[in-house]
Amino acid sequence: MQTKRQIQQLLASQGLVPNKRLGQNFLIDLNLMKLLIDYANISEDDIVLEVGCGTGSLTETLAQKAAKVIAVEADPALAKIAERQLETQKNVEIINTDILESKNAINPSITKILKSARKQCTGQLLLVANLPYNVASPVMLNLVKEPPSVDGMYVTVQKEVAERMTAQPGNKHYGTLSIFLSATGRVRIERVLKPTVFWPAPQVDSAMVSFTVKQEKISRIKNFGLFTEIIRLFMQHRRKLVSTCTKFASGRLAKINNFSEIFENTGINPKHRPDQLSPQNYIEIANECRQQLNV
Repeated sequence: MQTKRQIQQLLASQGLVPNKRLGQNFLIDLNLMKLLIDYANISEDDIVLEVGCGTGSLTETLAQKAAKVIAVEADPALAKIAERQLETQKNVEIINTDILESKNAINPSITKILKSARKQCTGQLLLVANLPYNVASPVMLNLVKEPPSVDGMYVTVQKEVAERMTAQPGNKHYGTLSIFLSATGRVRIERVLKPTVFWPAPQVDSAMVSFTVKQEKISRIKNFGLFTEIIRLFMQHRRKLVSTCTKFASGRLAKINNFSEIFENTGINPKHRPDQLSPQNYIEIANECRQQLNV
């Protein structure tokens, strides 16, 4: 792990300063880094994905714990620093690319690497990272809903993102991210972090959050694609009544003409708004649609 001074020296040696546009706020509290790794409970058989590895500070310790570390860094200058810092670590792969292909998809090159690692290692796939603020939500959402999906996530994010991750129905932060995480596992804010534990210090509080996949929850979702489409349909019109949202159905959901019956079968009040429905409600709607569409 690297101290604030060491990170500053590494950047200064290359004539660099933190890039605000890329969300570069380095976690400099070594005790908190250790705590994040402790929460992850990494075994020697596990694969760790680190997004935004920066100068490789956290990566060094991850490499000592895991079978393989796949560290993704969008900034080419930082990726080169991390490569030099970790050149002796044979189980670390530094990849200089954007983790996202788009807001709705992980970069296919990363997906390919993760799938290959899954075949080589017998342990879990874990996201352990001080996530760049500008990509945190879409990265986590896509790593949950698209294969090869993660088994757990242990991250630092903006406090507002942490609140979106853990929000309950009716809360102003409740939305797609909280629905997906609650429907597939257990999510918890472990600790709120003050700006001073980062360099440069952001203007908002952050939080350390853990998420663990629960297979018994995932097994309730019969078709992940439909589940995703249903959440998107309703949450895009979250201020409207549930019954009104169905008028905006497109694609295969437009083929369903008996949403009123689906609401009755699932015990959902059509006069509720989408942010009043529980994750289980969304699962039940999606499963009913699956039967109607025979997919």
